[in-house]
Amino acid sequence: MLKGKDLIDPKDLSLEEYEEIFKLAEDMMENREKYSEIAKGKILATLFFEPSTRTRLSFESAMLRLGGGVLGFSEAASSSAAKGESLGDTIKVVSAYGDIIAMRHPKEGSAYLASKFSKYPVINAGDGGHQHPTQTLTDLLTIKRKLGRLTNLRIGICGDLKFGRTVHSLIKALARYEGNSFVMISPKELDIPMYIKEELDRIGNVEYIETTSLEEHIEDLDILYMTRIQRERFADKEEYERLKDSYILTVDKLENAKEDMIILHPLPRVNEIDYHVDEDKRAAYFDQAEYGIYARMALIALILGLVSDNGAKCEKSNKEVIVNKEVKCNNKNCITNAETQPFKRIYKIEGEEFYRCGYCDKAIL
Repeated sequence: MLKGKDLIDPKDLSLEEYEEIFKLAEDMMENREKYSEIAKGKILATLFFEPSTRTRLSFESAMLRLGGGVLGFSEAASSSAAKGESLGDTIKVVSAYGDIIAMRHPKEGSAYLASKFSKYPVINAGDGGHQHPTQTLTDLLTIKRKLGRLTNLRIGICGDLKFGRTVHSLIKALARYEGNSFVMISPKELDIPMYIKEELDRIGNVEYIETTSLEEHIEDLDILYMTRIQRERFADKEEYERLKDSYILTVDKLENAKEDMIILHPLPRVNEIDYHVDEDKRAAYFDQAEYGIYARMALIALILGLVSDNGAKCEKSNKEVIVNKEVKCNNKNCITNAETQPFKRIYKIEGEEFYRCGYCDKAIL
């Protein structure tokens, strides 16, 4: 059941729950008036400690289209975080003002932390370079509408795979569908994190290759998911300047691609997709941005219990053993290294000899 549920990680949803969201989102596209007042009297709090255009505005648009209200802030500087307030205290206060929270924060694991302090459901709208599950809902809905299936797909993911939270979430979700395989295209310095590769290995029967060449593999792809090299994630600006133009998709590079391949991008783009590509029928990234409104409308409606989810079953993992021990995480961008309150959540996956941080999922060495 989705009612009252937090969404922190793509794995928080079962495949059955994904289908319920997509079914409702598509009905909302066709019958907007039917859902225009169902959230009357409900309030969404949008807490954006990092800049955002699409995600924040699509959440706000979604709630307004459902007839609800919105409050929040669009940058940390306009919140009491600028005065030194802890994230936990911010969440305790804001959860008294709204009925559901959508939060973006630069620290990994921040969304899980917020869920522990909130009275009401928390939706992760991006936590550092970790996860972005509602972008994944948007991506999957787009794929479903454009290609008619979520199985037996060859997915090329190109650009910043190290810090790309949209990439991490998408891989975790699509790997659960039968027959999908991945071509991971990035500079060596920005390849996919080990914890994502370990997850694919645990799932089993998921083919993936790592490469630095887009042109070499583009003809095999059903989906090309482009991402920008993210300047804000680099401590070394010289390294960013060296890597920022690693991949630029042009019309010429699409000559060998399948006619029915789709091009996705979570946006914003900088220069990794040439503007002439926008005219190609395979370019789906602006439709993708629009579908994000309906994916979030459906998610909000189901979490708030405004519509029935027909009893969609959640999945419980039997592989993770949660231990209530204090975390000493070696990930410098983990929320546990940013605030002073005690953090107690580590876990071990069956077959692994080490523990993982229960906030950012990195190995504790």
